[in-house]
Amino acid sequence: MSDFVARHGLWTEAQQQAAAEAAARIEKLSVVRFAFADAHGVVRGKTLVAAEAVRALRSGVTCTLTMLLKDLSGRTAFPIFQPGGDGAGDMVMVADPTCFHVLPWAPHSGWILCDLYRTDGSPHPYSTRALMRRMLASLADRGLVWRAGLEVEFHLFRCEQSVAAADHIAMPGPVPDVLPLNHGYQYLTEQRYDVLDPQLETLRRDLQALGLPLRSMEVEFGPSQVEVTLGAATGMAPADMMVLFRSATKQIFARAGYLASFMCRPNLPHAASSGWHLHHSLEDAAGRNVFPDADGLSPLARRWLGGLLRHAAAATACCTPTINGYKRYQPYAMAPDHVVWAYDNRAAMVRVIGQPGDPATHLENRAGEPGANPYLYMASQIAGGLDGIATEADPGPPADAPYLADAPRLPQSLMESVAALRESACFRAAFGEAFIDYFVRLKTFEINRFLSSVTDWEQREYFALL
Repeated sequence: MSDFVARHGLWTEAQQQAAAEAAARIEKLSVVRFAFADAHGVVRGKTLVAAEAVRALRSGVTCTLTMLLKDLSGRTAFPIFQPGGDGAGDMVMVADPTCFHVLPWAPHSGWILCDLYRTDGSPHPYSTRALMRRMLASLADRGLVWRAGLEVEFHLFRCEQSVAAADHIAMPGPVPDVLPLNHGYQYLTEQRYDVLDPQLETLRRDLQALGLPLRSMEVEFGPSQVEVTLGAATGMAPADMMVLFRSATKQIFARAGYLASFMCRPNLPHAASSGWHLHHSLEDAAGRNVFPDADGLSPLARRWLGGLLRHAAAATACCTPTINGYKRYQPYAMAPDHVVWAYDNRAAMVRVIGQPGDPATHLENRAGEPGANPYLYMASQIAGGLDGIATEADPGPPADAPYLADAPRLPQSLMESVAALRESACFRAAFGEAFIDYFVRLKTFEINRFLSSVTDWEQREYFALL
């Protein structure tokens, strides 16, 4: 097997050391899952037996690059077998040994996150992890470091029958019969939490065994709705943590007969919308937070905030990338609907947390949905924020009543946000023309499938009456 990593100089010294440690651990396992997140944030990859996995750390793992060209239904959105298509060729998954874990719920299995490369050793242009790395490098050029913490809501249901039942075999996928595990409507009550305690204790045990910085598990307002928070980390780590957390949560519960859904607003009676609130700040090279100021926000933080607001419409395609996610942007629903900021106000798109001079001052973007690709969500914040710094963007005054603000509305549909992303000079410069055109085409394919489908709403509205 060729040493693809050495030939193309793909690992840092820290990764070289981590690879040796990972290889020793792999020899005690049965299999290793080599994984990556596609453009939608869905984890895909291949599983190798241990002996092959040790060799594959350096040789890489080839896989069909059409996995990057599919929408969420599994349909290929690009003409791969027409002139100019890729012919369903190969790309190479290269393990990042610093992201190696043994899965607590499958202790014979290792799991390792990968970067995607072309067969010539160049980073794949559609790799969202590579895109995030470029955004982090742009921050580093200014002497800045990304720091983010995760606050994620999801729903947990009991499966009433197997999702592999014969009548569930369909494309894009199964819609299992489920039941909620608690009544809901009593936010943060101990009784509601205790009903979920057996399931959440299993989750806690396995997430902490993975080394994830779990901070809290809470019951949210809606039936069977849960919130989990993870501690802050720097650089690539927060996005990697989200990929692992989401995948682990679904697998842990699936093995026990439950469905964990990160869909924003399930079409179930009385279900509440779920969000992903991204808490973030910037640090200097010495690890000092550069956002606080004696007057509230530092000049740099205000410019960063101004950039987030200026480019909110385009960034929404990255932080809310599904048709369903836009059902959440409703007034007076603890979710934003206007492009505004405020001090400690959960109705604003960006909430500033921290008193003047507080070294923990940071921003919370409340616009995201829990199913978003973590690399794209965070990269979009960096791109908008850096443009704000470069152009000295002014965020204006904070909103006293965000739902009544005289300010632009957040996009009301995926169609609207994708159109804004398509026309964004900021994101085309930051992400590259090729990636923007790729992502827009991928989401447009999904949108067109939705528009051509007859919904339950249409059937009820028109069928009998007209």
